[in-house]
Parts: sequence; C-alpha cells; structure tokens
Amino acid sequence: MSTPDTINLQEKFALFTEHWSPRVVADLNGQQVKIARISGEFEWHAHEHEDELFMVIKGVLQLNFRDGERIINEGELLVVPRGVEHLPVAQTEETWIMMFEPASTLNTGNVVSGRTVKELQHL
Repeated sequence: MSTPDTINLQEKFALFTEHWSPRVVADLNGQQVKIARISGEFEWHAHEHEDELFMVIKGVLQLNFRDGERIINEGELLVVPRGVEHLPVAQTEETWIMMFEPASTLNTGNVVSGRTVKELQHL
C-alpha cells in the first residue's frame, strides 16, 4: 500500500466556485469528508439516520433549529444529531464549510429540491 497524500483544503476550495454544491475530499470507513462554499440561506431539512458534522473553515455559519440557533465561527464545529431539523445560513458573503457524514447522506436530507445533489464530485 502506498503512502497517502495530504489534502490541502485551500487548494480544494480553489477548484470550484458554486454555492451549496458539496465536493468530496476524502473517503474513510463508509464516511465522507465534504467541503462546500455557501452563501445565503439553504433550506430546512433533517437527516433521519445520520448525524452531520459542520466545521467552518472560512466565514461564519449560523445553524437555525426549531428551538434556537447556533453560530459557528472559523475553526469551530458542531454536530447536528440525526433527526434534528436545521437550516444552514451563511453569515458572511461566502462561508466555507467542511462536513463529515456517512457517504449515503443526501445534502438536503429528507427534502428533495433543486438544491439536492445526488452525485457528488470527488476532488
């Protein structure tokens, strides 16, 4: 087996400009590490069977919940437990996020819309 390469997140983010279109930067044990550029508000959704980890690389992310909200700053992360409805909102013009979740996780969870990405691109 060969020695793995390091992953430079800045270089990976430079490869795309689309908002709300996650890209896969690593796979491990049935999980994926995904990155996305986001701007504005996404949509309310939940993941019935998967927890979802959000880490902010650049900018500020607000996660709205039906009973409150959380602000996640650069270098911070938050895990949304399975089944919890949430609404991601970029609090800066553009926010860069990294997500860690099962490979089967649909970006819009229990909602299918024009923002649903069924086939994720690997960078």
